[in-house]
Amino acid sequence: MAARLDGMPENITTTKNFVGHKVVDKEGIAYGHVTKVHIDETTLGVAGVTVKYGFRKKYFLPRTDIARMTDENVMLTTPPLRTSVGVTDIDGHKIGKIKRLNRNSETGDIESIQVSCGIAKSKPISISSIWGVGKAVTLKMTRAEFASRT
Repeated sequence: MAARLDGMPENITTTKNFVGHKVVDKEGIAYGHVTKVHIDETTLGVAGVTVKYGFRKKYFLPRTDIARMTDENVMLTTPPLRTSVGVTDIDGHKIGKIKRLNRNSETGDIESIQVSCGIAKSKPISISSIWGVGKAVTLKMTRAEFASRT
């Protein structure tokens, strides 16, 4: 922890103190480690963090997904959607993996995901078709319903 300077409020820390912290959800599932803390140039508040998981995989986690930053962990409000994560149907059968996140160009919010379904094929799935997010993404449809989508 950095040294306290005279007149510094108690609830202030440096971004360097969060690098390396585990990113976990409410159930204790780890989603990687913080590599960078991003600052909004206008408000000078935290805009989000870069999280590293697996071997050379990274994703940006916006401030809205962060519930709390503690001395040991970054606690999430909800599990994050990220590429290379498995996708299952409502019955738990494997469908594929998330190939790409499609974001709204104005707001940056995720509108849909591209799910791989073969060697070179993928299908878009809207966010409203996702039942849950955890170690895998679960869709609100069966494997047959997914296969019949164009």
